Amino acid sequence: MEGNKSFLAEIWDFLKERKAWWLTPIIIMLVFVGVLIIFGQSSAISPFIYALF
Repeated sequence: MEGNKSFLAEIWDFLKERKAWWLTPIIIMLVFVGVLIIFGQSSAISPFIYALF
């Protein structure tokens, strides 16, 4: 057992071992949408985010 690894390290190891590089764009887009949701809720940049859509 390799000890306590972070979540991102676990995902990286999974992608390397399983050769699942097609999952990388999906993960990046999910993170991007999550960041947009967090910043769009109550911040000074929300009007600019709403203008994108």
